[in-house]
Amino acid sequence: MFLPLSASLASSPVAMAGNRTMHVLQYDTYGGGPAGLKHVDVPVPSPKKDEVLLKLEATSLNPVDWKMQKGMLRPLFPRKFPYIPGEVIGVGSEVKDFKAGDKVVAFLNHLTGGGLAEFAVAKESLTVSRPPEVSAAEGAGLPVAGLTAHQALTQSAGIKLDGSGKETNILITAASGGVGHYAVQLAKLGNTHVTATCGARNIEFVKSLGADEVLDYKTPDGAALKSPSGRKYDAVIHCASAMPWSTFEPNLSSNGKVIDITPGPRALLTFALTKLTFSKKQLVPLLLIAKKENLDFLIELVKEGKLKTVIDSKHPVSKAEEAWAKSIDGHATGKIIVEP
Repeated sequence: MFLPLSASLASSPVAMAGNRTMHVLQYDTYGGGPAGLKHVDVPVPSPKKDEVLLKLEATSLNPVDWKMQKGMLRPLFPRKFPYIPGEVIGVGSEVKDFKAGDKVVAFLNHLTGGGLAEFAVAKESLTVSRPPEVSAAEGAGLPVAGLTAHQALTQSAGIKLDGSGKETNILITAASGGVGHYAVQLAKLGNTHVTATCGARNIEFVKSLGADEVLDYKTPDGAALKSPSGRKYDAVIHCASAMPWSTFEPNLSSNGKVIDITPGPRALLTFALTKLTFSKKQLVPLLLIAKKENLDFLIELVKEGKLKTVIDSKHPVSKAEEAWAKSIDGHATGKIIVEP
């Protein structure tokens, strides 16, 4: 059995749960889509010495969740079944920063999951305080999608979010989605010119996030990723489905790179080939490495009004299958949130 949802949780610690049970959604085999999710009761988990026990207030779905169920990430994930897709209610013996009742945002490990449940456990090292200015739903979008956008821009693309450094031309594909809408906002905190792609219905929305120019991905220029102003991209934050290297390559600057946030076999092959041929133009697969300080930074930006979580839809846990189906459909604008 596997309890779905790997990350993106806003909650609060409470007192230890004892021998209580909780309602969860889980799947016990690969495949099945929304119909493969099962509503069951299981024991409330007990936190280890470096963990906090959380009561769910809001959690967000990410494409990695249904991709794991589909078997696209095996043999790496899930490691075991079942998998649960998370106010601190209890803390481990070595937890120092949180107490019962604290409002927090936490990243849940892909190995254990746990977010589509009444309670979940998270590492203290990946849990941050949630100020009252940041709602549970706003905070829930940050641990996977927000951190992915932040890592792609700052670590992979080298963008400084204080606005310093030379101007960088950035392309963000699928800019109205979960990662994309954060990436546009964060990129504009740096010294960047942002070109973005999205569907026609979301062009004005993506412009409102700060994009300098927006392409409808279904038009010829949009499909070819051609900048309307004729710019070559120093970095592409690729949040859409797989594209051939031949589409990216002519649009890149001499040292341009494509940061692929969901690399498949073709992307990994391209990565290897660009390395082997010593090409200055590179495809860089991104593997998210969640860091507490980066999550804290994003929470502070939301608090200050410099970053916003756009919510596509909210779903009760009792109808989480609808949220799962919406995520699989791939056309959400912003984040899909599940609440108690």
